[in-house]
Amino acid sequence: MKTKVKMGFFGAGKMAEGILAAAAQLKDFDPSTVFMAEKVPARAAELEKKYGVRTTHDARAVAQTAPLIFLAVRPQDLAALAAEVKPFLTARTLVVSIAAGKSLATLKKALGKEVRLVRVMPNLALRAKEGMCAICPAKNATPADVRKVAKILNAAGRTVVLPERNFDAVTALSGSGPAFFAYMEQAMAAGGEALGLPADAARLLAEQTMLGTAAYLRQSGADLEAFISGVATPGGTTAAGMDVMRASDFTTIVARTLKAAADRSAELGK
Repeated sequence: MKTKVKMGFFGAGKMAEGILAAAAQLKDFDPSTVFMAEKVPARAAELEKKYGVRTTHDARAVAQTAPLIFLAVRPQDLAALAAEVKPFLTARTLVVSIAAGKSLATLKKALGKEVRLVRVMPNLALRAKEGMCAICPAKNATPADVRKVAKILNAAGRTVVLPERNFDAVTALSGSGPAFFAYMEQAMAAGGEALGLPADAARLLAEQTMLGTAAYLRQSGADLEAFISGVATPGGTTAAGMDVMRASDFTTIVARTLKAAADRSAELGK
């Protein structure tokens, strides 16, 4: 290869593309230094055309040339991939795994004890440049490794460094969270329709209200309870609605929802 490879990918699905799109926001990004392993020719051609990266059907070629590799295959495909690439991975290789449920111990066993490892739990919003990613470095990963990974992911959202014992909770709250918030939006929109709003207007009102509220809370750093109390003035419309929510089992249902997702995450990781 004429141009030195700086970043590689095992797998080129939607989440891999989200990370690639994040990297593309960086000032020093050079698509010619990105090498992606993708076995589906049409998908490989799509990414080459869209981003200007190079692709190959052979993951071993990426393992041999890329110092930083995002492992973005399905969890069930990890064993087969590892069998191919393990002989080519060394202590000079930093592998960043987004394989759901695969622990650092499992990754170390599959890829080799010398490989520097970082585990990441991303979420779907990465594809909209509003992602939330939890980062957990293995003991042999350096602070510079963590900064490098965070720099890429922060270009498409936010990151937080957490111990691996928190990852089932992260999976429930952030990984599964987009579906839960979408369910809430769906319920809000349906409620708006029941009050006589056109379907498209109800969805727009619900979606923009959710987006705007999150943006305001992020920018202001407002205390959540104080914010709710400020909007729900006594005797007003919001207070009337909040009375219904508080009289229901809403908070418990949310807690049970997250626990169910976290418990399932723990089961899948065994």
